[in-house]
Amino acid sequence: MDRQQSDLEELAARVGALLLANGQRLATAESCTGGWVGECLTAIAGSSAWFDRGYITYSNQAKVDLLGVEPATLAAHGAVSEATAAAMASGAQRASRADWALAITGVAGPGGGSPARPVGTVCFAWAGPDDVLACETQQFTGDRRAIRAQSVAHALFGLLSRATQLSA
Repeated sequence: MDRQQSDLEELAARVGALLLANGQRLATAESCTGGWVGECLTAIAGSSAWFDRGYITYSNQAKVDLLGVEPATLAAHGAVSEATAAAMASGAQRASRADWALAITGVAGPGGGSPARPVGTVCFAWAGPDDVLACETQQFTGDRRAIRAQSVAHALFGLLSRATQLSA
């Protein structure tokens, strides 16, 4: 296993320990990362105690069918938008038995970018207890693997931060 993957799995283990301590569960909704967050989470022995399920919704239709993202949201904002990420996270939370859901949608490259959303643009959302819903957009650099790895790390760090704040 490469160092980057082991770092991501260490971060996933920290997320899992916090969720377990709080008696909470997580669902994921991934687009550009293609299930990499779920892979990191399930690399942790015992993760079934705190990881409920993951959705890989790469196509727009999958986002609509599995997560309930409104076609109007996709038409108005595009797949790579905070509005779509928020709808993905809310949909994953609603369709699962999870307290928390995270969503990732972006342009990992090398193609597919535009002036408005260049390669490396990734939108995130975290839905949690007490109607927590936070979104943000990041601009990452590097090749496809680097952008995806940075996205996985950012999503997990974001969840760790928000779950820590709520449990404090």
